[in-house]
Amino acid sequence: MSLRDPSHQSQGFILTINGGSSSLKCSLFHVAPLLTPVLSCLVDRIGLPGGSMTLTDLAGGTSERRMLQLAHHKDCLEPLMAWLEQQIPRAELVAIGHRVVQGGPRYREPQRLTQEVMDELRRLSPYDPEHLPAEIELIEAFGQRYPTLLQVACFDTAFHRGMPRVARLLPIPRRYEASGVQRYGFHGLSYAYLMEELGRLAPHEAQGLVILAHLGNGASMAAVRAGQSIDTSMGFTPTSGLPMSTRSGDLDPGLVAYLSRTEGMTVEQFHTMVNRQSGLLGLSETSSDLRDLLASERHDPRAAEAVALFCYQAKKWIGAFAAALGGLDTLVFSGGIGEHSSVIRSRICEGLGFLGVVVDEAPNAADAGIISKEGCGVTVRVIHTDEESQIARSVRLLLDQEQ
Repeated sequence: MSLRDPSHQSQGFILTINGGSSSLKCSLFHVAPLLTPVLSCLVDRIGLPGGSMTLTDLAGGTSERRMLQLAHHKDCLEPLMAWLEQQIPRAELVAIGHRVVQGGPRYREPQRLTQEVMDELRRLSPYDPEHLPAEIELIEAFGQRYPTLLQVACFDTAFHRGMPRVARLLPIPRRYEASGVQRYGFHGLSYAYLMEELGRLAPHEAQGLVILAHLGNGASMAAVRAGQSIDTSMGFTPTSGLPMSTRSGDLDPGLVAYLSRTEGMTVEQFHTMVNRQSGLLGLSETSSDLRDLLASERHDPRAAEAVALFCYQAKKWIGAFAAALGGLDTLVFSGGIGEHSSVIRSRICEGLGFLGVVVDEAPNAADAGIISKEGCGVTVRVIHTDEESQIARSVRLLLDQEQ
């Protein structure tokens, strides 16, 4: 049934916006009676050659891909909304929810995007120049097109705001803490969704000692006790922690001075290197995609080393977080790699039997919901994450509270 069909009884729609450094994911949710995704859009390679927009009618099961060359995130708005307004009447869009990567020390809950909140986001922009400026541009562009429509910021840092102080401190001069320089952690919308799903699947596990592994182009882990984040691998920026597709993860800070002295590298050049030229891409010199590296690792030692380092570092973080938690009950894999690569899951878990982590290879190969051997002590799960659903849930809750 068309969303514009007169017989379609609508109680409005929520649009979710999830911007990456060079991508934009959007989903349209029907609000009632159940929050249901009906349309989705993925804009890829923003600011890069070979950009595209993939539009999907989730209700009808159809999809189309258009080649688009877009220089900035805000340039996505016109083609996106032109398509969207062909699907639903403009008046039926009741709110827009934005994934905002950095909420700083102030925001622990989703926020209506008032002028005060926008001013704070602009102040926070230097915290995350890879994401925040583009997110602000999008919010402003939607505000110009829909000046009376509710827009809501859902913060990726909010899930971790209750971490113990010892996990938030950075060992640098204390005066920087006053300006908000501390460990924040990210992927919080994914982690909040995963904990809700774990609570639905196994309520007793959700109240136990849990490590969540969000492994995708961006990769991080979180240690969760009784539903509360107590530590996470990313820190002040999403560049830190695990090595990722193009991000370095943790590095010796002395590299900044060394490369400045020996190569004349500037701060901006270093920023570009560790965010866009490092990680799997930097090590392999061929690809940032683990699928490509797994396919070539037998004949390319660079690819093999990149894969090995990714798995080794992930294994180390699991061990560290088990120590921080004082044990481990449940390990959850999620994200594009965590959900779909049985090889990577197996290699990460190999040798962790002393913690009670033992993978059963048959269900692991099938991407089953539980991939651990019975009686091994730790339940290892694979759970699909859905940041867009988490954003839509938060927006609907805010709408309900304001009614």
